[in-house]
Amino acid sequence: MKVILVSSTGALDIQDVSKSYIHEGQPKLVLSHINVHVAPGEFITVIGPSGCGKSTLLKIVAGLESRDAGTLLLSNKPITGPSQNKGVIFQEHRLFPWQTVEQNIAADLSLKKSDARQKVDAMIELVRLQGFEKAYPKQISGGMAQRVAIARTLLRNPQVLLLDEPFGALDAFTRTHMQEALLDIWQINQTTMLLVTHDIDEAVFLSNRIVVMDAQPGRIKHILPVDLPHPRNRLSSAFQELRTLVLRALEHDPGNSKGASWEI
Repeated sequence: MKVILVSSTGALDIQDVSKSYIHEGQPKLVLSHINVHVAPGEFITVIGPSGCGKSTLLKIVAGLESRDAGTLLLSNKPITGPSQNKGVIFQEHRLFPWQTVEQNIAADLSLKKSDARQKVDAMIELVRLQGFEKAYPKQISGGMAQRVAIARTLLRNPQVLLLDEPFGALDAFTRTHMQEALLDIWQINQTTMLLVTHDIDEAVFLSNRIVVMDAQPGRIKHILPVDLPHPRNRLSSAFQELRTLVLRALEHDPGNSKGASWEI
């Protein structure tokens, strides 16, 4: 069976976005003047310490939280709230336990329609879940459940896929496998992706660019291009050098690091 590719993709522009919360009766700045351009089909990872506002930023882009200031554009159109052109994957798979794998993927589609049936089958093939179509969430692993969640979201043909630490609850082996699966999906579909993570290896393995954030308030310290071809070897010297640069960026200003290429 030939997989039906998802062709919809779009540029994402985050322009001068700031966000504050009320804490003990006073406003507390969480995000300060965030500026990021994500090109169509690009894979961007946001990494930073706990409390830097990276998940808040993702929710703002998804339209799930408001912002105090700034502009958000998807394919040059303002983002005003949740919509089907933005897909969101959380750390919890949020599958319906009473529905099978294929029913969860279909979500609001009717499996009685031939075109819906074909699309669901294509997505099952894309995320490599053939043979588990009739299984329920309790009968599959956590990694498989996340693949179901990704397939369900991609079936809506989003222009951008937003991922909030989707593999954070998985064991190391399953996490590595899911990173490879997500990379395969991205390479086939070329959907624009914005991933929030705290895992440096994950960021280097997946990304075209890595956005490094600082906390209190959350701001962008550096944007690091990842110029490694796929497939990437985690044990290679080039991979380890980039990993070290990201680690230095998280700890302090790496501006004097030899060979660093930073966009600020």
